[in-house]
Amino acid sequence: MIRNNNKAWLYLLPAIAFLVVFMVYPMIDVFVYSFEERYNFTSQTYSGIGLFNFSYVLHDPYFMQAVKNTLILVSITVPVSTILSLLISMALMSVTKLRELYQTIFFLPYVTNTLAVGLVFMIMFRKTPYSDGIINSLIKLFGGNAIDFIEGPYWAKMLVMCLYTIWIVMPFKILILTSSLASVDETYYKAAKIDGTGKIRIFTRITLPMIAPMVFYLIITGFIGAFKAYSDEVAIFGTDLNAAGMNTMVGYVYDMLYGDSGGYPSYASAAALILFVIVLTITVFNLIVTGKQTRKD
Repeated sequence: MIRNNNKAWLYLLPAIAFLVVFMVYPMIDVFVYSFEERYNFTSQTYSGIGLFNFSYVLHDPYFMQAVKNTLILVSITVPVSTILSLLISMALMSVTKLRELYQTIFFLPYVTNTLAVGLVFMIMFRKTPYSDGIINSLIKLFGGNAIDFIEGPYWAKMLVMCLYTIWIVMPFKILILTSSLASVDETYYKAAKIDGTGKIRIFTRITLPMIAPMVFYLIITGFIGAFKAYSDEVAIFGTDLNAAGMNTMVGYVYDMLYGDSGGYPSYASAAALILFVIVLTITVFNLIVTGKQTRKD
């Protein structure tokens, strides 16, 4: 038994070493940096230990704008993408012919480079002196006025960002939900049909409870993924997200490290720690709700 345990630890050693070097140590480093006040990157010195970095970040208008953008993105894209993915998955399950083809088509955006998709969205929505773009052409066709969705009003830019995020995350959710729906025992549906149960009641009483764990999983991972959004915004609005008013919390951390206002690892670490606390709180809350719902079912 002891020999087998030693072998198991030996097999796990490369993975443990990788996690320690690339995850545990950076997390400890970020925690230390976040409390070192007025850290000088060049001289590797700081003036003291305290909460100044957190105070600075929380009073920075760019950070507060990033928090606002991130919360709006999370609150809109996660529920909308989950509901749409569930509806599409149920529609795919009702198709008998060419189901695999339709599933492949819906999954294609997931394997497409996100930056490339972002550039396509930017071209579709951007209004230039030479072209109004595809979307504005459709708006004008129905009697509306052209809007610059990329450099125009805040609500227009946020609309593009939400649509893009929903488009990107839906294929994975559709794949997971389709597999979950396929795993539901047909016996339940047959028994419900014999009893004359309606489709809505079948969905709420059979389908939804059976796939509830997977739905909650997608909601939790969706929240985490939306809070980590950054590269998508760069693809659509460019690298200067602060000027565009579309920066995110992860983007703010990157800017503090490498952007035009970079060279401040202490501020970046404080912002990263705040982001970690927010994500952890939401994740724990979702897990508690999931546990209660699972026990109830």
